[in-house]
Amino acid sequence: MKTNNHFLRQFVLALFIVMISGCASHYQDTKQAVVSTVLSKDGSQILFGTQGQGEITLVFVHCWTCNHKFWTPQIAYFSNKHRVVWLDLAGHGQSGSVREDYTMSAFGEDVAAVINEVGGDKIMLVGHSMGGPVSIEAAKILGDKVIAIVGVDTFYTPFEYPKSEADIEGFVKPFKDDFIGVSQQLVQSMFMPQVDAKLKASIVEQFSGQNPEMGVSAIYEIFRWNAKNFPSGLARYSNKLRNINAAETGNEVALHESVTLIPGVGHFIPQVKPDEFNAALNNIISEYR
Repeated sequence: MKTNNHFLRQFVLALFIVMISGCASHYQDTKQAVVSTVLSKDGSQILFGTQGQGEITLVFVHCWTCNHKFWTPQIAYFSNKHRVVWLDLAGHGQSGSVREDYTMSAFGEDVAAVINEVGGDKIMLVGHSMGGPVSIEAAKILGDKVIAIVGVDTFYTPFEYPKSEADIEGFVKPFKDDFIGVSQQLVQSMFMPQVDAKLKASIVEQFSGQNPEMGVSAIYEIFRWNAKNFPSGLARYSNKLRNINAAETGNEVALHESVTLIPGVGHFIPQVKPDEFNAALNNIISEYR
């Protein structure tokens, strides 16, 4: 009888260890990014990743000629409490492309393809710069799955977008002539003087390695989208749209009631001031819990 009891205790102990190990493995898996690809509507292969778990899914959409790595501080932070999804838009980062025209609606299809692949019905799209219009276009496709759109220094900013086709052509022409030089000059102007030099250099360098044809097409389409959709086109999403914008001097006044201002920073808010940005996004998330 003692022998039987001994084996019974050993069996129960072994079973318990297996169960705990299985739970631990499952927990660890949710903390690691699961990376995959999906085809966009036009056949472009889109790289994406998921990490963490939670009721709300945060989808981070990067800016013009950037990639998902620009969201690294946010992916690490928010995946502790939420499911986080990131992607490289077509022609950016590690995603492929079969397209010639890099329109905001085509990029929106990239985002929608990823969301339809991973699932979820409480989606919050977070789009930096070009990622703002892309998120709006994705929301048109995804419908009620999207509970909020967070524009990051993209809507209701002091920047005056060219509106006519002639003005857009005039703005884009220098990029056609010298894409790398003009892109770097533009990006360098988007930082405050006190920003960390290494961080600034790493961001500026990113714009040197992009496909000029993609970059020129995309910047042209950004301006066309804004000329057509701002501000009347944003009214459709006024109940879902929130914005986190830069306030370089700290004395700026929000240009819309949906805007939260982050003082002392230029265009690259999530990268330069991640703690302040994360706190602002947390406040927005709390509205939807």
